[in-house]
Amino acid sequence: MAEQKELVMPKHVAIILDGNGRWAKSKGMPRNYGHVQGAKNVEVICEEAYKMGISYLTVYAFSTENWNRPKDEVDALMKLLRNYMKTCLTTAKKNRMCVRVLGDKTGLDEDIRKRIAQLEESTKDNDGLHFQIALNYGGRDEIIRAVKRIAEKAAGGEITGSDITEDYFSGLLDTKGLPEPDLLIRTCNEQRISNFLLWQLAYTEFYFTPHAWPDFSKQELVKAVEAYNHRDRRYGRIEEE
Repeated sequence: MAEQKELVMPKHVAIILDGNGRWAKSKGMPRNYGHVQGAKNVEVICEEAYKMGISYLTVYAFSTENWNRPKDEVDALMKLLRNYMKTCLTTAKKNRMCVRVLGDKTGLDEDIRKRIAQLEESTKDNDGLHFQIALNYGGRDEIIRAVKRIAEKAAGGEITGSDITEDYFSGLLDTKGLPEPDLLIRTCNEQRISNFLLWQLAYTEFYFTPHAWPDFSKQELVKAVEAYNHRDRRYGRIEEE
């Protein structure tokens, strides 16, 4: 029998958390129940990902478009977010997790912004999993915000056109200092990126699973990594070493 090769872990995994509402509906429960269970599963997958050897995990929790959902659902999500910030702080201390929030924080209520600031400050020196949560995030919005910063600097004479490189632009994004994702996972069988990390996903491998996010387990994460291991990673026709 051939010896099974050890899996090569992607350094950075990004996940679009999809299907909470549909999962709850299939069980005869309200959509908010699905969001609560989905939040609990984030903690589980964070722990399992780190145990597997994944260094960076980024999840798409609330998009700029999600404000268009029914008001009662948005209010419930914001309440859940407030509670999750407390839980995440405890989990981060326990697991030495470094937490960072991506997105336009100015669009969030002041109390949520304060909790985010507390969470980021208290975990910034932790040496465990680097965990990024995308809140009020949209890839187009992120790029527009970066372009506005460039325009302001150019108007002030701080930079010229020759200063604007890919590295310079990347440094103006919410993900500054983070490696680009090696693997993107989307749950619930949807096969689109929905305005998530548009700049950063240029060379990322995609994996789609029919499982809704609350049912996404360690075993499903392993399947995604196995699929990643069967891909030929190439950049500009040059195979990755």
